[in-house]
Amino acid sequence: MRLDCLQDLYRYEGTNAKSFLVKLKYLLFVPGFQYSYCFRHAHTSKNIVSRLFWNGLLRLMMYHSGIQIPAATKIGPGLMFGHWGTIVINERTIIGCNFMISHGALIGNTQGRKKGTPIIGDNVKVGANAIILGNVRIGNNVLIAPGAFVNMDVPDNSIVIGNPGKIITKSESPTSVYIHYPYEQMQ
Repeated sequence: MRLDCLQDLYRYEGTNAKSFLVKLKYLLFVPGFQYSYCFRHAHTSKNIVSRLFWNGLLRLMMYHSGIQIPAATKIGPGLMFGHWGTIVINERTIIGCNFMISHGALIGNTQGRKKGTPIIGDNVKVGANAIILGNVRIGNNVLIAPGAFVNMDVPDNSIVIGNPGKIITKSESPTSVYIHYPYEQMQ
């Protein structure tokens, strides 16, 4: 298994990710990991034949899982789907490592004074039905609570709750509880 796919699998299982049976289980039965596996291959395909194959498989996985993340999207290692289904991320979004997202989440562009797409830091968790729109910067170690609407910059070590989003700054990482196996610890 490729290193970037193994880094994503590590987020689910830790050191058990190296086991053949664990790899097989996630490839066959976990739609969120299946999508990230196809996404990583489609994102790094070098020639036209492999690009067509992996993008076609990614499209099938989109229908199967409800996850819509184009292959051109830049996402760092350690991608994890907490719950899969109806997840949409704009292809111009830039996301750091150890990113976790739940079902119903939308990360996209907008027009007007916040025209553009988000840039998201490392160790970020986006809760169910959360929305992040526009040219905003989400810092490192940020927790976007379920149902939150974010259209403003968020500093490091913060929690965003509510609609409209309210930022609560913490002295330590609020995502440390959710980032169980950060890919940096992978041996």
